[in-house]
Amino acid sequence: MDKKIALGLSVVLQPLAMPTFISVVILYLVPQSTSIPDAAKGSLLILITLTTLVIPLLSIAGMKFTKSIESFEMPEKRERILPFSLISVFYLMTSFFFYFRIRVDQLVLTTLLMVTACLMLITLITYFWKISSHLVGIGGLLAVIVLLSMKYGTGSLFYPFLLTVLACGALGSARLALNAHKPLEVYGGFILGFLWSGAFYYYVLFLG
Repeated sequence: MDKKIALGLSVVLQPLAMPTFISVVILYLVPQSTSIPDAAKGSLLILITLTTLVIPLLSIAGMKFTKSIESFEMPEKRERILPFSLISVFYLMTSFFFYFRIRVDQLVLTTLLMVTACLMLITLITYFWKISSHLVGIGGLLAVIVLLSMKYGTGSLFYPFLLTVLACGALGSARLALNAHKPLEVYGGFILGFLWSGAFYYYVLFLG
């Protein structure tokens, strides 16, 4: 794979974008899964994007500017511990904010808590192993789409499902092409993301 294409995929499908992608699926592709009024969905999506994508990205840029990290790619696992830890804390604060101040419904809150807990787990794993957070994120998105399809049987998720499957393969290839990870780190990231998100969503959709 061409390095520029691989880099572009890594940027567009970065882990911090997954809460936004999942929110789009919940709010617009499977509207029956949430009780949020249509009039409030746009504002909620913007707020989720700001708190889970834009602000964390700005914090990483700040770390690069102050030389707390050497590069945005963070090739060494030791470089990832500080940004992952700080973003985990910020995600936790964001989840509490959404629960106590905005009081969003269960599925949106589950998504935030799921991503937060997963990020904390990735941070812990990173002390010992450079697992692919990109594949954790895209694997989690795929699990969400699969379980929402099982629960609601909506045809609107067929093409998003196919697109996400293709994105999983393309993103895994991209991370390998950039020499960002070894194959086992890529496979491990996908399995962790799929099983972790699947467990959360299965409990809420079928057991909760």
